[in-house]
Amino acid sequence: MMKEEPSKTRVVRLEDQTLSETLPFRVELWQDGKGKAIERVLARAVSAALGRAIFNAALSEHPDRRITLRRGSRVIADSAKQ
Repeated sequence: MMKEEPSKTRVVRLEDQTLSETLPFRVELWQDGKGKAIERVLARAVSAALGRAIFNAALSEHPDRRITLRRGSRVIADSAKQ
């Protein structure tokens, strides 16, 4: 018989931490036109590498729109400056 190993998946309780602490990177889609306001947050990510991958995917999905990758108020990537 095969013995099952316990799962190594880590569970994070959101009651104990805020969303910005557990998923600090945001990929944002800006409003069409002049792009002076964020239309919506497309995704949140736990790491910069994952955030960058999501940012690049968002660029291909919305080629004519402004997309930003942020951590807090710091802009890591901005499609308007590429």
